[in-house]
Amino acid sequence: METKKKHPGVYIPPPVIYAAIFLLSLFLEKVFQLSVWFFKTQTATVLGYLFVALSLTLVSPALLKFLKSGNTLITVKPANSLQTDGIYAVTRNPMYLGLLSLYTGIAFFTGNWWTIILIPLVVIIITGYVIKREEMYLHDAFGPDFTAYKIKVRRWI
Repeated sequence: METKKKHPGVYIPPPVIYAAIFLLSLFLEKVFQLSVWFFKTQTATVLGYLFVALSLTLVSPALLKFLKSGNTLITVKPANSLQTDGIYAVTRNPMYLGLLSLYTGIAFFTGNWWTIILIPLVVIIITGYVIKREEMYLHDAFGPDFTAYKIKVRRWI
């Protein structure tokens, strides 16, 4: 008899991953300083605000959707339902995309090239450790509904 997974098996909360890589970028900046002249420009400030605004645009409706559906944000708890409409019709992972946007916006405000340089590392870790595990779990939990959704909506954007 096949047993279904009770949760995705993501034991490190995704925001902690973003924060840890951000702290790594601060350390790298101390050890290997890069020029900050660009970050002192109005362009950098505007980009910072745009990324933070994008973050709020992605995360706010995703959080509301989770609250309304009774789903949990805790990755070691089971999902009550599959989110497929609203912001979830645009991206399967609006919260992770929103956190990435916030991370990028903060990079512009702190003036740290290392934060930007480490964006691919963030994407690789979140995709490999978090998203792929969640996708396996959602496939197990929701079967054909998740498969159809996965075909229709992209993972990131």
